[in-house]
Amino acid sequence: MTCVAIGGTFDVLHDGHKALLKKAHTLGDVIIGLVSDEMAGEKIHVVNTYNSRKKSLIAYIETLTGAPPLIIALSDPYGPALEKKFDYIVVSPDTHAAAEQINALRLQRGLPLITIVCVDFVLAQDGKPISSTRIHNGEIDEHGVLL
Repeated sequence: MTCVAIGGTFDVLHDGHKALLKKAHTLGDVIIGLVSDEMAGEKIHVVNTYNSRKKSLIAYIETLTGAPPLIIALSDPYGPALEKKFDYIVVSPDTHAAAEQINALRLQRGLPLITIVCVDFVLAQDGKPISSTRIHNGEIDEHGVLL
């Protein structure tokens, strides 16, 4: 069994998130780490509740795979990635450094490294990355269309 990790806040599920999730599901069995409400409170904008974000993820993944996803709550930046066997971790350019840090900590613990798969940003109409922050700010919609 090939095990794939992906984690994030997934607030306002947008086309960038969907590209990451699609890639993860092409690699193997996916465990999604969803940032807890406490961790999400550290964002620069108001974030939808954990339950609301989880519901959106479940609905999307079921359309993608036909089955409900395995979602765990993340109360720290690493989740099970410092203990569990993972073959891949799927990240964006923004989170690549965090995956490198996970691998450095795994190495210190004598665990095998996780192959990092970086998915490029999905760009909005203006050529800038789609992000939940930009959506919350009213600049773009979840598909990157300028508002």
